[in-house]
Amino acid sequence: MNRRNKGFTLIELMIVVAIIAIIAAIAIPNLLRSRIAANEAAAIGAMRTLSSAQENYRNNSGTGTYGTLAQLTGATPPYIDSALGGGNSRGYTVAIVGAPTANAWGATAVPNAVGTTGNRGFFVDQSGVIRFTTDGSAPTAADPSLNE
Repeated sequence: MNRRNKGFTLIELMIVVAIIAIIAAIAIPNLLRSRIAANEAAAIGAMRTLSSAQENYRNNSGTGTYGTLAQLTGATPPYIDSALGGGNSRGYTVAIVGAPTANAWGATAVPNAVGTTGNRGFFVDQSGVIRFTTDGSAPTAADPSLNE
């Protein structure tokens, strides 16, 4: 009587597991870099949104001043959505720095976890120029712009 064993040997299964582990070791860092790039793009978009919202708020609110995140969110209609108004933008914390006045305002976006959610920090003010730092710290008007 001829019996055939059906199935895989232990060595065959170990080879398949090793191949999957190698593929995962290659793919996971690329996935993390892609996520960081997407989060940074969202933070830059948030800075652009804030810049436009501030100009619209100043021109249409009747106060003649720039607004806080709460004022931009609480206006009717709101100038920014509640997520951005709450200070969040895909792995970044967004904040208005200082008290907005009739002539000046500033905002920063810094990663929640440098190296995990983002690598760069961003800044925008009434000039509309977005500035950045490469270490994830909060930038200022003295840091380089994205377009330089």
